[in-house]
Amino acid sequence: MEKEQFIKKYTEVIQEGNAAVFAGAGTSVDAGFVNWKELVRPFSEEINLDIDKETDLIGVAQYYINFKMGNRGTVNQEIINQFSSSDAETDVMNLLTRLPISTYWTTNYDEVIENGLEKNNRRGDIKRKVDDLAINIYDSDAIVYKMHGDIRSPQDAVISKDDYERYGEKNSLFVTALRGDLVSKTFLFVGFSFEDPNLESILGKVNILLGDNKREHYCIQRTVLRKDYKTKKEYDYAKIKQDLKIIDLKRYGIETVLVNDYIEIPQLLLEIEREYFKNTIFISGSISDYSKKWSKEKVNQYCYDLSSFLVSKDYKIISGFGLGIGSNIINGALDQIYKTKYRHVSEHLGLFPFPQNDNGEKPLKERWTENREQMISESGVCIFLFGNKLVDGKVELASGMMEEFQIAKEKGKIIIPIASTGFAAKEIFDEMKQSGEYSYLDNYWETLETEKDFTKVFSTIDKIVNEVR
Repeated sequence: MEKEQFIKKYTEVIQEGNAAVFAGAGTSVDAGFVNWKELVRPFSEEINLDIDKETDLIGVAQYYINFKMGNRGTVNQEIINQFSSSDAETDVMNLLTRLPISTYWTTNYDEVIENGLEKNNRRGDIKRKVDDLAINIYDSDAIVYKMHGDIRSPQDAVISKDDYERYGEKNSLFVTALRGDLVSKTFLFVGFSFEDPNLESILGKVNILLGDNKREHYCIQRTVLRKDYKTKKEYDYAKIKQDLKIIDLKRYGIETVLVNDYIEIPQLLLEIEREYFKNTIFISGSISDYSKKWSKEKVNQYCYDLSSFLVSKDYKIISGFGLGIGSNIINGALDQIYKTKYRHVSEHLGLFPFPQNDNGEKPLKERWTENREQMISESGVCIFLFGNKLVDGKVELASGMMEEFQIAKEKGKIIIPIASTGFAAKEIFDEMKQSGEYSYLDNYWETLETEKDFTKVFSTIDKIVNEVR
């Protein structure tokens, strides 16, 4: 699958709330953790096997435990030694846990997913063993299924043939839960080789049950490169095998996205995040001084109609309660939500009120800047309206709006200034037009500056966002 098509499709799944992630060992390597082969290397050396010649790594672990007369104490200790870092993180998992995905599966023992969720202020409900499946953590943002165990209980980690053979009986509820998610959610498999017999078995059973009615899933894999092999013959063989594997994964509904280097994966995820946020619009504006052209009643109606229109087009609105416009932005969105969106307020409206009392640990202005940073970070599009304030009875441009414009520029957001509303919005418009850096507005400068018809301005905003998508 082409990268652009994957970005578009997986973004849509996230927006619908049906996305899931399956993280393999490759997502933890950047945190300094070993892969499966390196984990069992010391075991193979002790039993005089060359790990670089072995493909059945589960078998090697089992041979070692057999050699130790069934005692897996050394294996448990090695798991602790290799995966015990409690604050490890990776760019890939930090990005995946920053996205509004509620379901994560992994065969990893480490805590990289948990750390990513915590870093992004999300509360995880961690399922480390079967007993955890019966308990729900209140107010959690995501569920993490650690189907092969966890560093906190290495004695239960799935690593040997015995563990895999007993898995269906000992961990049948994990199997049932994963089957259900594979049927109802769209997975992104990252850092996964698809050599795990548990997953292979589960995918096979889902394939039999659903036949041609499977959901589409995605996996990201590094393409086979000539530089990785000593001879062309070795490269050709690896390329044939990868091509066959890609075709085989289609049996399970899994489409493969190839990258030339693992460093491309964070870039792909950033593109998905940018695309996702293009559905979220921050409306920046304030007004204290009205005029004949923009009476208070007309401003109120304009703001109400704008947010109502955007919600009707399935956008999410973010507002900081801007002076003179905030309440009408909120009311327009709420009325549309109550009328057509099954009262799902949080899906279509995000509110970030500015703190008003200067009694916090930080100065009030610093807290306002942090609030602006957060609002704009969670948006893909920023609309600027009006923008004036009264200082000692004199009308000035709204400095807060100008700061929000600078933040939006720095973060590379889609900026749409409605210059016809005047004041700071016109100032922003002029700077953008003169810069020549905003080509997505080339067909719309005149409409944004002079159009008086509300509905034409609103439909223009919709056109701009859809074209950028």
